[in-house]
Amino acid sequence: MNIIIVGCGNVGYALSEKLRAEKHNIVVIDKDKNKIDVLTEEQDVLGIVGDGVNYQVLLRAGIEHTDLLIAVTGSDEQNLLCCVMAKRSDRYCRTIARVRNPVYNTETSYLRRELGLAMIINPELIASAEIARKFQYPDAVSVDTFARGRTELLHLIITKDSPLVSMTVASVRTKFKCNILICAIQRKRDIFIPSPDEVLSEDDELILSATPKDATHFFYKTGVNRHPLKSAMIVGGSTIGFYLAKRLLETGVRTKILESDEERCHFLNEELPRAVVINGDGSDERLLLREGLGGVGAFASLTGIDEENVLLTLFARRVSHARTITKLHRLNYSDVMQDIQLDHAVFPGLLTADYIVKYARSMQHNTGGNIENIFPLKNKKAKALVYFITENSPVTNVPLSQLNLKPDLIICSITRNERVLIPTGRDEIRVGDNVLILSIRNQYNDIKDILET
Repeated sequence: MNIIIVGCGNVGYALSEKLRAEKHNIVVIDKDKNKIDVLTEEQDVLGIVGDGVNYQVLLRAGIEHTDLLIAVTGSDEQNLLCCVMAKRSDRYCRTIARVRNPVYNTETSYLRRELGLAMIINPELIASAEIARKFQYPDAVSVDTFARGRTELLHLIITKDSPLVSMTVASVRTKFKCNILICAIQRKRDIFIPSPDEVLSEDDELILSATPKDATHFFYKTGVNRHPLKSAMIVGGSTIGFYLAKRLLETGVRTKILESDEERCHFLNEELPRAVVINGDGSDERLLLREGLGGVGAFASLTGIDEENVLLTLFARRVSHARTITKLHRLNYSDVMQDIQLDHAVFPGLLTADYIVKYARSMQHNTGGNIENIFPLKNKKAKALVYFITENSPVTNVPLSQLNLKPDLIICSITRNERVLIPTGRDEIRVGDNVLILSIRNQYNDIKDILET
């Protein structure tokens, strides 16, 4: 594919490297000549010095023959405008904008629909979801995330002593009073969509659909996670710290944030009234101990300085039994960090790049329709298909129980105006929804294809 990347920061650099390795034709645009020179010297890509919102610059980059434009400059507004210019230049070009400001977070569906974007991606939101998963889910559970962290497909193997043994699929949701959906079962080498009367057995691997909050409750009630996270401390109240605290609070975790900027503390107090916000230097060991670091269940070092985050994590490991997460900004140190004894390190730039690369891969296998993304599951025996509903069709405005669905698929979740529905037969698909479907082996490029003819 022909791909244009606007912005040569950490994310732009990582994207160019990864997409070029997959044999795409890459053009990078940045106003900073030094960044272009460094990137083009190290990678086999074409670089253009200029502004990505300038029509003439886009023409020089070949916008009229471009399949995908990705805008990852430091300005949300410039990224959005760049995508609009690209769509005006070539209506067949798909566009992705990085948008980081929390102000836009509740407007992403509207912006995508009105501006015709393929995706809006928020690195801090993605990173906070990754950190929360590391904190809250036991090692026995693996997770695939969708809808920008709001929906999860969770893989869980039923053990001998699990209360799920001998239960029917239909009874699980009602007995444990958790809003989860058993989407598929792998039994030995066979994977299938279960009927409501299917009886669960030891060693079955379940693929469950749930929101993070409901998944946490389900694992606690079924004994999968006997020691759920109860308290967390976050050093750094930046955007990623804000998103992480909000997510932890929603799942009932007592959360304390240490932030040195007084004005930022006022913002956090207003937006997160249930959090404890401390205005102080999070690198002060005495302050950390005084605020209870020794007894917290999880510790995240999220300052803007990589070296400080590493030292804070090492200190937390020495004085507590907390699960720790270290945020790192510089991608060139990712290999070195593997040699340091950290529990988990999170690189927001790499996570963002990986997410976009997956989308580019799905574009190659997409032959049309309204499918937005394709994710292989279970050694490619199953697929998670994401659709964005732009118009009415035979699947819209009809209760799901009345749809004559093909037998090898299940509707896992519906995201509507930033709200996630784990569907029942009474729910409907509507225009503007994102719909997550799990299919065994087959791919359906248009949402209408899920119906039996």
